[in-house]
Amino acid sequence: MADQIQPAARRLAYIDWMRGLACVLMFQTHCYDSWLSPEARKSSLLAWSRLGGTLPAPLFIFLSGLSFALVTERLREKGVDRNAIARQTILRGAEIFGLGLLFRVQEFALGFPWSPWTDLLRVDVLNILGLSMMLMGVLCWLTGAGDVAATRNRTLVTSLFAATIVAMATPPLWTAHRPKFLPWPLESYINGVHIFDQPQPWLFPVFPWSAFAFAGLAVGFFLFLEFARRREALAFAVIGGAGILAGILSILFDASPIRLYAVYDYWHTSPNFFLLRCGILLIILFLVYAWCRWGFAQKGFSPIIQLGKTSLLVYWVHIEFVYGRFSILPKGQCSELKATGGLLIIFVAMVVLSLLRTSWKNQTVRASR
Repeated sequence: MADQIQPAARRLAYIDWMRGLACVLMFQTHCYDSWLSPEARKSSLLAWSRLGGTLPAPLFIFLSGLSFALVTERLREKGVDRNAIARQTILRGAEIFGLGLLFRVQEFALGFPWSPWTDLLRVDVLNILGLSMMLMGVLCWLTGAGDVAATRNRTLVTSLFAATIVAMATPPLWTAHRPKFLPWPLESYINGVHIFDQPQPWLFPVFPWSAFAFAGLAVGFFLFLEFARRREALAFAVIGGAGILAGILSILFDASPIRLYAVYDYWHTSPNFFLLRCGILLIILFLVYAWCRWGFAQKGFSPIIQLGKTSLLVYWVHIEFVYGRFSILPKGQCSELKATGGLLIIFVAMVVLSLLRTSWKNQTVRASR
């Protein structure tokens, strides 16, 4: 999300637009899921909404890796010591992880006495964002010795390797080789088991979700290669092409008679599904870059870019007005039209909140000079 790492240099519009897109997809998923009545849920609207809802979490986590690479590379180019870089980035990851724990406390308090105490230990998206950032900080520290070009190449390759290892290790850690010796709050960070005795696909454990962060990290360092700097548009076209290739390979591998795992679940744990989702993310990245460079994304005020600048804030706030005690509409009782009206209200309100946050931040920066 936008406040995961504050870039040391200018913001990149395509990153903010992509985060803003994730926010919009998140809003519509949460609003329809919370407000639609049982009768309205029988329509195709909810199915399409949930399909769109599969994108926000991978987008946020992937972009955290991409932003992490941009910040780390700029610090390296300035000659900042790798220990200092690791300290700064790992502490920022710990801060996000702490915010994730605080968010769970807030949700528990606002939902009391109905919320079970186990919700305090649920592994949510902020938790995995923070953990992924800490892991990326360690990885960048391990690969950060030597000149900038060499460390960039080393970190890029190591990030791809880390993403592959996480994706490949996910199926056994969810099935045959679960770390059942761990208490469930700890095992949940490995496979999302929570209190259900079986891993849950709606949670965000390290396996497989951190793999999206490592994939984003690799893409971020790719964008700093000399080739990408000299021919940026071509580099993004290569990214888009790689996304198409990843999707094709996912389908071919899934159709292959060779099976590496005793339990194969394409839609939840399979590395092939991870490959497909990475392909979709790369294609979206290319399209968003093209839209921001040659389209109308930056013609005047862009509410999508604005949301992307403060995605952590709007994520935090909107939840309570959709799912929580302060829901602006009655939960589970709305028609499609009424729920859509509520969605528009949430969208406008979050844009206004984002503008207020940006304005306050700018005033604070000017006052400190």
